[in-house]
Amino acid sequence: MKFEAILFDCDGVLVDSEPITNGVLRDMLNEAGWAISHQECMDYFIGRTVRSATARIEAETGRPLTDEWMAHFYERRNIALNERLLAIDHIHPAIERVHAHHGGRIACASGADRFKVEMQLAKVGLMPYFEGRIFSGHEMPKTKPAPDVYLAAAAALQVHPTRCAVVEDSAIGVTAGVAAGATVLGYAPLGDGAALRAAGAQCVFSSMADLPGLLGC
Repeated sequence: MKFEAILFDCDGVLVDSEPITNGVLRDMLNEAGWAISHQECMDYFIGRTVRSATARIEAETGRPLTDEWMAHFYERRNIALNERLLAIDHIHPAIERVHAHHGGRIACASGADRFKVEMQLAKVGLMPYFEGRIFSGHEMPKTKPAPDVYLAAAAALQVHPTRCAVVEDSAIGVTAGVAAGATVLGYAPLGDGAALRAAGAQCVFSSMADLPGLLGC
């Protein structure tokens, strides 16, 4: 299928941020009384916003999830990302090819807050490809797994969602892309990607070096 636009998730697709963000979150949850391991934190929170897990966090810690706690989390998260964030392997040449092939009709559609997305893309040198075409689930009526952020990105590019490809690394994100009507490609650098296929990914790949070929670029 020839796609007219390509929509990318951010965390875990463009930047290798998930271990960093979830490491900070794990530390803070441990400090609050939830003895969750790093892997358990990754498994539960990848693709999910912290606030969407308010009930679970409050049940596990016995404390309310306050705005003050969230502000402290964002502060510690941003410091850690600024210190250690790297791009996903092979993403720069892949994005360059996809961007050129589609005449700039690419967008970043993330469930994260806009500040985080823009900070990360700027830090790893990907902002020039996405500037003006960044969409945050925090600014939508509903975030992933609802399709809102992908529908907004497709509308801004003036491309019907069914003519878009979505690149995702989480089952929650795949669910959002499928719900939008797009064809979803699942990025699974580790493991077999079974959860992504189960959520509706049309194919699963393990290296961003393969992405342009999968998209016909």
